[in-house]
Amino acid sequence: MRVMTRIATHGSVVVAAHGTRDPAGVAVARRLAGALRARLPGRPVLLAFVDVLGPGVREALAGAPGPVTVVPAFLSSGYHVRTDVPSQVAATGRRDVTVSAALGPHPLLVGAMADRLRAAGWRRGDAVVLAAAGSSDLRAVADVRVAARQLSGEVGTRVRVGFVATGAPRVASLVTGLRAAGEPRVAVASWLLAPGLFSSRLLSAGADVVAAPLGAHPDVVDRLAQLAEVGAVVRSA
Repeated sequence: MRVMTRIATHGSVVVAAHGTRDPAGVAVARRLAGALRARLPGRPVLLAFVDVLGPGVREALAGAPGPVTVVPAFLSSGYHVRTDVPSQVAATGRRDVTVSAALGPHPLLVGAMADRLRAAGWRRGDAVVLAAAGSSDLRAVADVRVAARQLSGEVGTRVRVGFVATGAPRVASLVTGLRAAGEPRVAVASWLLAPGLFSSRLLSAGADVVAAPLGAHPDVVDRLAQLAEVGAVVRSA
């Protein structure tokens, strides 16, 4: 049940994105923050970057009226979510900051991923690979596998997990293996939030269909708002 009206003016929100040198990826982060701002009238929404770009989380918090909810805009709970963001928050010395859970895994995001897959040309019966960046954190990898199981329910077939940067199997190897096993068509679902180096690598993985990253899909914005609202409710209790 939504409580947006009751908490609309309670505190500010910092959306903490990863950061990228790809202008298209930065544009997605800005669109997400803008869409969340429209969903939460009366609550300041600031955008911060955890890596590569500024302002960082500490800088954003310096100008954020309290209390503050920091929402890590990540699809799984790896190093940045579990360690980096909380450390940056702690370094400010503020006691009025709540760090929410990561965006995913969550059914809203899986629904967005399925939408992107259908829009790219997926057909029922295609072999499906969920492509994630990868992580050395086993808990983050477990999050990816949860998302793959949820996507299986959306597409009606087993979804295999492949990684772009860290971990095995890599997406391209998985696609090659599926073709060798006799699969006539292979579709790649992008468990990536924004365009960048990782999403560009998927285009050369040899699949018939490559879905776009989740981007500022309405379901992603819904999830951002959900996490911002939960933080406000916790502080209001």
